[in-house]
Amino acid sequence: MIFLSHNHKDKVIVEQIAIRLRDIFGEEKVFYDSWSMQPGDGIIDKMNDGLSECKLFLFFVSKNSLQSNMVKLEWQNAVIKATKGETKIIPVKLDDCLMPAILLQSLYIDLFGNGLEVALRQIVDVVSGRNTFQKGVQEFSNLRAYTYNEGDNVIIECHAEHYLEPISSFIFLVTNNQDELAFNCRSSAMVRTGFNENLKLNNGKIFNGQMMAIEKATVPGFPFIIYIEPKHGIQVNLVGVMHEKKMHEWGMIPLVHGKK
Repeated sequence: MIFLSHNHKDKVIVEQIAIRLRDIFGEEKVFYDSWSMQPGDGIIDKMNDGLSECKLFLFFVSKNSLQSNMVKLEWQNAVIKATKGETKIIPVKLDDCLMPAILLQSLYIDLFGNGLEVALRQIVDVVSGRNTFQKGVQEFSNLRAYTYNEGDNVIIECHAEHYLEPISSFIFLVTNNQDELAFNCRSSAMVRTGFNENLKLNNGKIFNGQMMAIEKATVPGFPFIIYIEPKHGIQVNLVGVMHEKKMHEWGMIPLVHGKK
């Protein structure tokens, strides 16, 4: 049994995959709520039956599904079964959400990054025992940058999600010129700063970047916070955030649009 765990807001995408799997493997082999549960059925009983029988758990990971308590119960139940060797979990990433840390040890199908047809082919390969899909691009990161607006200002909160980060040194990449923006730190009055023009990243792209650093560590619950104030009505064009992992070694950290 192939169990499709998803949020109803993602049905427009998930149903395309469900129909393709039904056409190939048969409707009785695919647990998809639209045909596996009928009016009058007990929802919890039916879901429990599907989870009990499933050998392959497709978890469609999105911002919608990660906020759903029902989906959370489904995939956490599947994790328990997976630890007993009773099922296999295949995450399918639908948007630019951040994968739950517990699933990062698993290969996942990146529908968001590779498109529907590639993801469909990979899912069919997995179900058929031809495990040929590639690892997604996201790797584990203790740091995440959350960005949102306060009026015209852009706020960036760099959070240590799990443990202390001893180096609080960041570069905020923008396409703006130095005279278009003012960078301010809310985490400390003692800040080292420096604007760097034409920073060339490993992928060959070139941006400007504002370096900001404080002597304190970044610890869970106490983020490194800056706000960017645009001048003369200019729009802030934030590209990404880099963290100094060790001296002169920088790496990008995940950028989340919205408050933590």
